[in-house]
Amino acid sequence: MQKTIDLYKNVIIQISTATGSGTGFYLKDYNLIVTNEHVVSGSAEVVIDGRQIEKSMTSVFYTDTLHDLAFLKVPDGANLPEIKLSENPKLSEGDQVMAIGHPYGLKYTATQGIVSNTSRLMKSLNYIQVDAAINPGNSGGPLVNKVGEVIGVNTAKIAEGDNLGFSLPAHYLKVALDEYLEFKGQGVTRCSSCSNLVTQTNIDGEYCPHCGAKVKLPESFKEEDNEPVGVALHVEKLIGELGKDLRLSRKGKNNWEVEQGSATIRINYNENSGFIVGDAHLCRLPKQGIDKIYEYLLRENYKMKNLLFSTYQQNIVLSFLIYDKYFNIETGKKVMENLLKKADYYDNILVEQYGALWIKKEDD
Repeated sequence: MQKTIDLYKNVIIQISTATGSGTGFYLKDYNLIVTNEHVVSGSAEVVIDGRQIEKSMTSVFYTDTLHDLAFLKVPDGANLPEIKLSENPKLSEGDQVMAIGHPYGLKYTATQGIVSNTSRLMKSLNYIQVDAAINPGNSGGPLVNKVGEVIGVNTAKIAEGDNLGFSLPAHYLKVALDEYLEFKGQGVTRCSSCSNLVTQTNIDGEYCPHCGAKVKLPESFKEEDNEPVGVALHVEKLIGELGKDLRLSRKGKNNWEVEQGSATIRINYNENSGFIVGDAHLCRLPKQGIDKIYEYLLRENYKMKNLLFSTYQQNIVLSFLIYDKYFNIETGKKVMENLLKKADYYDNILVEQYGALWIKKEDD
């Protein structure tokens, strides 16, 4: 299985929008990125990031609420390896499978399990039921058999159920891909009422030309439709004022990520607690000399205002915390600027003078 995991690390894509995040995977035969429709719902463009694809915006080419599928444009010049799509796998209950994706934003997570039911009827479609963990962020990732072939697209789980996941069989995906080939490069949607494809050339205003149901092509969605409000909107204004690419910084609802030098800064707004938290993951603790690092961090904590050092699973983290009741553009910008400045400053000191270890991008 390790060879399969290593291969799939190069074709698994993390997808982010202003409202959520999920997983996609690259199919070389079609030169498209496959994901779930609910991952990109309401977006004409999304953020993609992969081991061999630089973080960038890309277009949504195809949406299909009936099968919960979406296809995305692949950046020019991308050179990713090939994985096989198994159209007619001979599945049996008990077969070993693996779900690969980015659950809860954790990159390149593979969970093994077995097929619990080969044909579970849900919403007029037959799904593969598995006990491999399929969690938020896994949506749109591949379900892989023991020989490394894609046999399904991980789509859903039972909210209160333990390891009750469902994957759309690959033969549905193959049909959708082949139907889309005639219109490749165009924005296309499948009408959820009659299942016909609606394109730029045959759409009747806002309606399906075959049955009259209201439809929306991917390019018809506007970025402002997903713009946040309230405190989240103020956070986004600050990110823009700090010279960061706002669209690329989005990592889902109330979550953002920006780069400053060698440091990665994650910003989260928790509406329930009212706290805005910024965490800069600087570097990792070494095996030797940890006492000297702790002593240095404690001394700096004593001197700093509005920022605090901590450690989390060997990572050294520099953070700020602001209660939304006291958050405004002026105070927020001051604190964020300080975090960006100090993050890039401290990680170099910790590595070069105290022997801390750089965090590799794929492990971050």
